Amino acid sequence: MKYKVGSLYAGVGGICLGFKKAGFDLQWANEIDKNACITYRANFEHKIYEEDIWLLDPNNLKKVDVLTAGFPCQPFSVAGYRKGFNDDRGNHFFRIIDYINALDRPKAVFLENVKNLTGHDKGKTFKIIEQAMRENGYSFHAQVLNSKDFGNIPQNRERIYIVCFKNEEDGTNKYEKYFEFPQSIDLSKKISDILIKDNVEEKFYYREDKYMYQKLKEEMTNKDTVYQWRRQYTRENKSNVCPTLTANMGTGGHNVPLILTENGIRKLTPRECFSFQGYNKDFILPMNVGNSQLYKQAGNSVTVNVIERIAINIMNVFKKVEKQDVKKKQLVNEI
Repeated sequence: MKYKVGSLYAGVGGICLGFKKAGFDLQWANEIDKNACITYRANFEHKIYEEDIWLLDPNNLKKVDVLTAGFPCQPFSVAGYRKGFNDDRGNHFFRIIDYINALDRPKAVFLENVKNLTGHDKGKTFKIIEQAMRENGYSFHAQVLNSKDFGNIPQNRERIYIVCFKNEEDGTNKYEKYFEFPQSIDLSKKISDILIKDNVEEKFYYREDKYMYQKLKEEMTNKDTVYQWRRQYTRENKSNVCPTLTANMGTGGHNVPLILTENGIRKLTPRECFSFQGYNKDFILPMNVGNSQLYKQAGNSVTVNVIERIAINIMNVFKKVEKQDVKKKQLVNEI
């Protein structure tokens, strides 16, 4: 049996790709950013609704077994000034509840957000989210996972993942006892495994014409690490992983992480940023989408490997319950 997935706030499809790799059947997706939709359509065949989530009618969508949503994180991050539900974007969570009910309450709901969601407003925001899911008839499982520890990807990226399973009519839940988040795994992939070795375009290099070149030259001495330019100084990430990629990479300036290579100092390419998010080389980066948008898309995305491991565990829960239900029916028929 193929379990069906619908995706809200799909971006370029990181969550969708993780679930697809785990064996789920993608039915539809929703994303309002036009450039993200171009990238999404280049990589997926199913329907994507390029509409505002407030205007899209959930009653017209195909029913699914799993609803996923990497809902807007700005209200819950330091960058969003900690406004939480006082920020209009924070109310997107309650719009997700509308979709859950309009879709006849899918078997599972998968949510992703920034780590800071758990501590926002002294934990009150997170409690409201948990309470809302439970009041709408779902179990609630949440855990912060780091890409370097749970995805074998050399990026320091902590995110909160929430998995909820639908209760039965009597309030019991036949799914939740089988679910667990993935265990941590050893990080075997290195920064050097991600980097492009040859034929990187000259435009990605920092040469003598850059005002900070001399400082970069003096301070960037290690070819096995990733650096960041911080206005007046260079920061070396000594943990042997890439720092957290952010959407700010697409805003210009010098926000893209830097590396020292045989050919000189350069910033990561968009392809390398996608690779640091677990996207394979066959994931298409459209030629008609500018690099600034591709950097933004990579920073806004999720680490595919982590999503896939969680999705596999969700799939295993469904299979165990399905097998259990079959046995119960057989016993009833025998009686």
